[in-house]
Amino acid sequence: MGKVKDIGGRIAALFVSSALGIITGSAIIAPELEVWKSAALAGFVAVAGVVQKLAMASIDGELTKEEIDDAFALRDSARKSKRK
Repeated sequence: MGKVKDIGGRIAALFVSSALGIITGSAIIAPELEVWKSAALAGFVAVAGVVQKLAMASIDGELTKEEIDDAFALRDSARKSKRK
């Protein structure tokens, strides 16, 4: 249950952080677009990428903490700086 809670919380944070960037950009670049639709799309795309990585990592039937961390790592440099 701990892994499920960890993944759920991280997915929610990923959705929000991805959506917030789009809200600012779409308001400036394309004010005629509905902002909430752009934000929802950005959030869903980011979450789908992570879910795909988690699914690939769990094909062997086991999902380790390292595999979860790797799926959520947006950049290698961010992951390396956290390990120091």
